[in-house]
Amino acid sequence: MHTDSVAALDIGGTKIAGALVDGGGRILVRAQRPTPAREDGETVMRAVEEVLAELAASPLWPTATAMGIGSAGPVDASAGTVSPVNVAGWRAFPLVERVRAATGGLPVTLVGDGVAIAAAEHWQGAARGYDDALCMVVSTGVGGGLVLGGKLHPGPTGNAGHIGHISVELDGDLCPCGARGCVERIASGPNIARRALEGGWLPGPDGDTSAAAVAAAARAGHPVAIASFDRAARALAAGIAATATLTEIRIAVIGGGVAGAGEVLFAPLRRSLREYATLSFVRRLTVAPALTGTDAGLVGAAAAALLTRRDTAAPMVG
Repeated sequence: MHTDSVAALDIGGTKIAGALVDGGGRILVRAQRPTPAREDGETVMRAVEEVLAELAASPLWPTATAMGIGSAGPVDASAGTVSPVNVAGWRAFPLVERVRAATGGLPVTLVGDGVAIAAAEHWQGAARGYDDALCMVVSTGVGGGLVLGGKLHPGPTGNAGHIGHISVELDGDLCPCGARGCVERIASGPNIARRALEGGWLPGPDGDTSAAAVAAAARAGHPVAIASFDRAARALAAGIAATATLTEIRIAVIGGGVAGAGEVLFAPLRRSLREYATLSFVRRLTVAPALTGTDAGLVGAAAAALLTRRDTAAPMVG
């Protein structure tokens, strides 16, 4: 017999995933649709409703007591709206209201996808047992979320910890957000690949120009590929060190596709961090790969909903 569960949505520019998650972080039921990111807002919402309908068809649906949403941002949790950069049809879209209606009135918690990952890693992953942590996703973009004082810290709008848009290069390239030299503009997967291609790296016979292909070239000793990852690592280190100086985090957890490069990324990152995290209270900062994998968004959305419902971080530990 199943006890209460939490419904979760993980919404990004590529896919809309849904799940029922139990109190131990185990996914009981899954559903997924491609994100029609180039379509109008109602078309995107129909894909969300299809995911919810598939979950609702499960015999376990009646066990769901709340709904958590982790969405690509910006989000505005106070208004219940989302404006994902990579979903053009959603600008100030009233997602919380629409999901609440589609689920028969379930209480809904909305956070940014980086905050969701922080919730997942603190509950089930590498940040478990740490009261102060930054958890990041480095993929197509760079996002993050904070755990401070043992509790998830989403901020008033659900975007706190968005490290990807800290500027680490004052005269750097213009970022789509409007600022210059953002961490994301240097360290995201597409920008790692762009930098390598501009430096003269050439893809193999398969034509793969992804960051994963650059990582493979770096492992094989290609100097331009190595340099591109080193530059990304320095940008990440600068952003992490700045965050640690402000918040005294004890661990920075990094997930996402770029983190899959392993030591190609983490070795120069740890080396660079020693150059940036120089004050006595940040020198012992730990950097670790994320453990919750591709389910981080769903598990984290559920965790955020549980934390909101229970108004304490205590049930999420142990």
